[in-house]
Amino acid sequence: MSGLVSKLDEFLNTDRLRAWNHVLAAALLVCILGFLALSSHGIDPTGKPLGTDFTSFYAASQLTLAGHPESAYDPAVHGAAQNAIFGREVGYAAYFYPPLFLLICLPLALLPYLWSLAIWQGLTFAAYARVVRRFAGPGLDALAIATFPAVLINLGHGQNAFLSAALFGAGLLSLNTRPVLAGVLLGCLAYKPQLGIVIPFALIAARRWDTFAAAGATVVALAALATFAFGTEIWRAFLANMPLAGAVLEQGLVDAYKMQSTYAAVRVIGGTHAAACIIQGLVSVSALTALVWVIMRTPRGDVEAPVMALAALLVSPFLLDYDLVILALPLAWLYAQARRTGFMPHEKLVMLAAFVLPLVARTLAKGAHLPLAPLVIAALFAVVVRRLLRDVAVESAPPLASQLHPALGA
Repeated sequence: MSGLVSKLDEFLNTDRLRAWNHVLAAALLVCILGFLALSSHGIDPTGKPLGTDFTSFYAASQLTLAGHPESAYDPAVHGAAQNAIFGREVGYAAYFYPPLFLLICLPLALLPYLWSLAIWQGLTFAAYARVVRRFAGPGLDALAIATFPAVLINLGHGQNAFLSAALFGAGLLSLNTRPVLAGVLLGCLAYKPQLGIVIPFALIAARRWDTFAAAGATVVALAALATFAFGTEIWRAFLANMPLAGAVLEQGLVDAYKMQSTYAAVRVIGGTHAAACIIQGLVSVSALTALVWVIMRTPRGDVEAPVMALAALLVSPFLLDYDLVILALPLAWLYAQARRTGFMPHEKLVMLAAFVLPLVARTLAKGAHLPLAPLVIAALFAVVVRRLLRDVAVESAPPLASQLHPALGA
């Protein structure tokens, strides 16, 4: 088995991967252009709105601009607003985000729907691409950033994963040079709290007190701003909507095969809600423990970045396939490290699996009851930790001369 894996490692050379990436880019471009050509008046060939989930953000903006921000948390009113955008029944895209996200959504309805969708995706994609390029350093083909399959999934859903990845990545890149800015950026992730669970644990473990304080202050400031802008009623409406958010998991209101968490994996293979919660809890605690252990074990200042991104994906029970955009951060980091010191055994194979994962995860979970996402993310986590520990061991090792003869190191 190890021999086969080694041969696959050798087969996956740079030229071959680049050629496959160009083929993938051409195929994705044909699919996107064909999909848009078959769409009409903002409705795609399947009868759904272009940027399906974006209808939730846009309708929330409409209601807020009309003076009724609390209505974004009323499924009946919010759903009617979504249908009114297109003048027909288009299904319901729920809105479970905290009021902080309304501050971001607020201007969206100032433009027609399709223009707003295009600008939203264009600006957030540009931020995502810039951050990924910073992680990867020079040499990464821009096509690889654009053709990461999670990018296409996020574009199709009109979702906010580009923004999440950009905030997360920019915050992590700023930890050493601008710790307060890092805290502000990471604090802004409070609009999607399930991705921010790992942040306080990592910052405390790394003793980044300035960043920790800045992140906490940012969350408080955003909450105060949302209260000032929308009134205290917005928080009552948000909290009243939380039981429905809980039912999404417990009652399967979102199909488990669409999610990529450990919780969803257990449900896909027939596990009960209780069993899924227990196993997700064990994985979450394990990921957090490993995250803290790695940060405390590796004194280098940049170790938080890849492990925090992967731990965030492992810890969250509510993880959709578009959220896998965040995988681009550790993948880009590994690419940069491999260019510097060479690939470690089996590293390319795990990276390829993680790159392809968003393209096949939902299909395999639905059609074959094979939820691969938690396993692939965990494998990538292990690969990152192995590289970090190796690099620390190399950096802390005494010079070769002192190893050969103790007197030479005196």
